[in-house]
Formats: sequence, C-alpha cells, structure tokens
Amino acid sequence: MKILFVLEYYLPHIGGVEIVFKNLCEGLVKRGHNVKVITSRISGTQKKETLNGVEIERVNVPKILTRYLFSFLATRKVAQEAKNYDLVHTTTFTASRPASIGAKKAGKKVILTVHEVWIGKWNLVTEKRGVSIWIHNTLEKGIYKQKFDKYICVSNATKKDLLNVKNIPKEKVMTIHNGMDYAPWDPKKYDKSLWRKKLNIETNYVLFASGRPGTSKGFEYLINALPEIKKEIKNVKLVLRLSKAKAYTKQYDKLMNMIEKLKLKENIIILEPAKYEELPSQVMMADCVVIPSLAEGFGYTCVEACSLGKAVVATNAGSLPEVINGKGKLVEPGNANAITKGVVDVYQGKLTEFGTKTFLWKDIIEEYEKVYRELLNE
Repeated sequence: MKILFVLEYYLPHIGGVEIVFKNLCEGLVKRGHNVKVITSRISGTQKKETLNGVEIERVNVPKILTRYLFSFLATRKVAQEAKNYDLVHTTTFTASRPASIGAKKAGKKVILTVHEVWIGKWNLVTEKRGVSIWIHNTLEKGIYKQKFDKYICVSNATKKDLLNVKNIPKEKVMTIHNGMDYAPWDPKKYDKSLWRKKLNIETNYVLFASGRPGTSKGFEYLINALPEIKKEIKNVKLVLRLSKAKAYTKQYDKLMNMIEKLKLKENIIILEPAKYEELPSQVMMADCVVIPSLAEGFGYTCVEACSLGKAVVATNAGSLPEVINGKGKLVEPGNANAITKGVVDVYQGKLTEFGTKTFLWKDIIEEYEKVYRELLNE
C-alpha cells in the first residue's frame, strides 16, 4: 500500500507524537509499504529527504505560529500528493485540516488518529486562559466537524471522550493503543545503585517523577503531598526530572517557588533532562515512580516504569488505568492527599496487582494495516 501521512512535526523534531509516528511509518516501510510524510519545515532541515525508508517533504512555514499556519499552508501540497497514494493518515491537532481537505480533493480516504480530546478541558490541562481557552475549544471542535473515514483513538479513555463530541459517527471510531519499544526498558540492562550513588541517596526511599512541567502533568499535587509523605517515610527523597524548555519557564518557576515555600529543598532533587537514553537508568533508581497526571492520552511514562518492574502510583486520569501493569496503586487525580496515601501504601507493601500488559509495535502496525485494507476495500 501507499500511505501519505500529514503531520504537524516529524523527525528531527522530537516529542511523544513524533516518536509514535516514527515507529509507525518506519514499521510500515519494513513491511513493504510505500510511506511519505508531509510536515512543517523547521530550522536546519532539508526540504526533501528520506529517513529510514520514509520519504519526507517539508512545507515552509513562518517561525511564528508554525503549527497553526501549517494547517493552511500544507493544504495544496497534500491535495497534489494524495492523488499518488492509496489513502491519507493524519493526527490531531492542526494537521487534520490540510489532510481532510487535501484527501477529499484527491478522492482518497482519510484516517484521523486522536491522542486526547480537550474540548471543555483546556483550562484544566493547559496554561491557556481567558479568550485563548475559547479559541482553542472552537478550533478543536472544528477538527471534528471535518469528515474522516476512520477515527483511531490511542486509548479507550480517548475513545469515550471522542464519542461525547457531537456528530461523531460511532461506527467509525475505534481504539488502537500506541506501541512501545521495550528494548531500552529491560531492567536487566541497568544497575539500580548507579544514579543513587551519583546523587548520594543510596539509603533513601526514592520517589521518581519526570516530564514537562505543564499543568496536565500535575506535579504541583505531588510536591504538595511531600510534607505529609515525609511524616510517614522519614528518609524519603523525591527526584524530579523536569524539562526546562522555554515554553514551560513559567510553570517550571512556579514549581521551584512551591518547593522553596514548603521548605522541601532538602527533600527534592531536580534533574534536568539530557539524553533520552539516560532516562531508563534514572527511572531504575526509584523505589516508587509517581505519575500525578490530570490527563494522559496514552501514558508512556507509566508503561516505561512498569516495564522496569517499578511500583507505580498513578492517577486514574485518562488512559492510565488501561496501561498500568505489574504492581502499584491508582489514585484520584488533582488530590495531594490521595497521592500521599498511594505512596505510603506502596511503601508499606499494600500493592494492587494489575497483571501483565504489552503494547508491541508489531501488533499495533498489523492493526493499522487491517484498518487500511478495510477502508480500501469499502
């Protein structure tokens, strides 16, 4: 099959969605399919190139409002290219418009992957406020007013949210979980004591949490829980691996101010992310991994920690109840007291068994192939 992907960003731009589509596109190529990606051009990238068998064409967009302007500037290119492909596959948010319009002009079927539905939630899971919330709610509603031949949600939680959106045809909505590359997350590869020695916390009970300091990640609730956790676990130490990306400066500073105000500097170690390859060995130092998210489309941090055999305290937000496995606790989101109880329960050995779950890319790609074939045979 010949599949045209329309994506806001692709490699070398790195983010969770980019990693998902890298694995999907390259996996399809390995299985003999012809894959092309149309994406926005970022600084330092070529207009056209082929990476690991995936043909890439980048659309020139201004450096300001890149993802929003891509929604308009890519439409013509998609319409031209779609004529040469069997179907078009896109994703939320802003790539959906050029994909839908371009595919329809070319008379091709179009698939939308939905990671999260934030209609009515923008004020809860982002830093948007005032008019910006109204604008983003309106723009997201606009995505679902476009017609797609199949809606693929990355979790059942996302599927449930999508089906609450007006005029979404139930028969066209399904779930295909994201895949996971388990090779870097083999606990046999790592020494638990490595980072504990580096940070001089060999004898501490170590909590670990990581991610961007955005509102949806809920780190403020974990920090607020720590004073009470300290009362029950005297030698507790929280290691926070926080992004210092410019986009999150305000939120990062807010968390640092919280730590100072609560007098927790002696109890928290801040790690700045360096190479992604370091992350598994850092997670390995933990006695308990905490995921205090208010929303999660798929929940890679949870799957990764569970793959290392770590006890996880996660909120029951979004997909987290679907993907948590091994041993741990699920707690109410946005509740510091619930996090405290979850962590103390894990410390005391009061664990819930969640069984074994795997999300192999081989299986995920086969599910996508099945969807493609069914659409082409309609």
